[in-house]
Amino acid sequence: MTAPARWTQRVLLLASALPALAAAQPDARRSGLDFMSPALQALQRDDRQNPAMLFLPDGEALWRSPSGAAGRSCADCHGDAARSMAGVAARYPAWDAASGQALNLTGRVNACRQRHQQAAPLAAESADALALTAWLGRLSRGLPLAPPDDDRLAPLRARGQALWQQRLGQLNLACTHCHDQRAGQRLGGAVIPQAHATGYPVYRLEWQGLGSLQRRLRGCVAGVRAEPYAPDAVEWLALEAFLARRAAGMAVETPAVRP
Repeated sequence: MTAPARWTQRVLLLASALPALAAAQPDARRSGLDFMSPALQALQRDDRQNPAMLFLPDGEALWRSPSGAAGRSCADCHGDAARSMAGVAARYPAWDAASGQALNLTGRVNACRQRHQQAAPLAAESADALALTAWLGRLSRGLPLAPPDDDRLAPLRARGQALWQQRLGQLNLACTHCHDQRAGQRLGGAVIPQAHATGYPVYRLEWQGLGSLQRRLRGCVAGVRAEPYAPDAVEWLALEAFLARRAAGMAVETPAVRP
């Protein structure tokens, strides 16, 4: 075999091996849990100590309680939640054909309340909404995040990615500058995580209570000294959709604990 032929053969062999080599690369993504102290990690992992678990009975009570003019509960439609709702929280935001728009988990709950229970929607940051979505999230704990492979969500995810990379505020920083480029470094004494949204609603020690992903995002936007978007702005949902795809395959941790 001539030298050029041997070279061509080596190139072809290398090219055929590249997909397998890429698949063998370890996943460099890390949960925020990995960036916390051993004491805080233990706090999240032990349900007897995890302070977020205190809110879950309220969520379960809401699931079982009749509501609205229809006098129906979530359980009346969905039955045994341990079976019917396992993995559901891992698949949002998702497209809602009835309304022709994307909904996060809270939006899905409210759509059901309005359509089937004839009840008022829950305020996104209300104690009831946080308790119910945390309880639903707990039913998916340990399962992989599985955002829908739905082309109708593509524009929303693209918008979220653009926002993730957009410089904001007086500090002129984008999300990617901290959470992609400087993850693992320190900012004001705290370790910068990769910001994978795997555990919301979370119990943050800073808040001394449960909080939504939007609340955390608002804190970051304010932290770079920018004006947060309006509470019902599509930008929040776009970021949530992008972050769900960014963390796809990682394990659900809800309800998580964070500093």
